[in-house]
Formats: sequence, structure tokens, C-alpha cells
Amino acid sequence: MKEVFFGYTHQIIYTFVVILVLFIIQKILKKTAQRIGHQSDLHVTRIKLMFKYINILITIIAIFLLALTWGYGAADLALIFSSAFAIIGVAMFAIWSILSNITAGIILFFSFPYKIGSKIKIHDKDLPVEAVIEDIKAFHLHLRTMDGELITYPNNLILQKAVSLIEKDYATDEGKDAL
Repeated sequence: MKEVFFGYTHQIIYTFVVILVLFIIQKILKKTAQRIGHQSDLHVTRIKLMFKYINILITIIAIFLLALTWGYGAADLALIFSSAFAIIGVAMFAIWSILSNITAGIILFFSFPYKIGSKIKIHDKDLPVEAVIEDIKAFHLHLRTMDGELITYPNNLILQKAVSLIEKDYATDEGKDAL
């Protein structure tokens, strides 16, 4: 056991340093996302979704840095990552709408002016929608029409269509009227 520890002392120390630094960066990013979410009055599920994205980013960075620490050369890592990204790129090209919806979900997190509970109207010539936002997910919005119908509306389309705010916090206002 001592031979293993003393033989790889630098790698073990670097591993702990990398993990500690990435843990601190992760906490800072999560606090920042939480602060932005609270300042923008975003629903907690949207903030938790950003936490998932932050975790994925930190994990990818950790794998890369730990591979460098344990002796993989930059050329080896470049080959592995370029091969993986080529395969992922071909696969994602086939399902590009998923990527566009995830990207739109991130954009909606930071700049969507409507909140959960807002009554909106989507100006779409093929399918005009007037509904209350029930939830905002990574790929789509849950919209509830006045007839009680649940519509899942893709995030990338909500960024492409004109949207009007009819009533702010419709569900909350409705509950206040009942009191």
C-alpha cells in the first residue's frame, strides 16, 4: 500500500486539488444560478434544472483534468474527446431538435419574461394558444388551456413565436380572489 501511495504521491495530491477546486467552482456556479433565479423570481424547478447542467459541465471538466493528472497525454485525450464528440455530433445531428430545445431551455432560464402561473397567448397562425404556464421543463413548457387541456409546447418554438402576456401570475391571482 505504501508503494502505491509513494509511487503516485503527485497524482494523488493533484487529484485532491482538482476535486476540491472543481467542488468550489461548482458551489459558486450553483450559488450564482440560485441568486439569478431568485432575483428573476424563477420557479425552483427551473433553478434545479440549471443545477443539473452545472453538474454535467463540472463532471466533464473533472474527467478531462483527472485524465491529464494520471498520465494521459494531451494527444491521447484529444483523440478520445474528438472521437467521442464526432460520434455524439453525428448522433445529435439526427436528433437536432433535442439540442435546440435544451439550448432554448437554458436561454429561457436567463431571459424568459413569463413565469409559472402567467397566462400567455402564443401568436401562431397554425395553432394559436391561450393558456397558463404550469411548468417549464428542459425540453418543453406545460401549458394549461382554459378548457383544462394540457399542452406540451417545445422550448425552441416558444422562442420563435410572438408571445403576449395576458395576466401575470394567473394561478396566484385566482387563489387570492378566492380568499
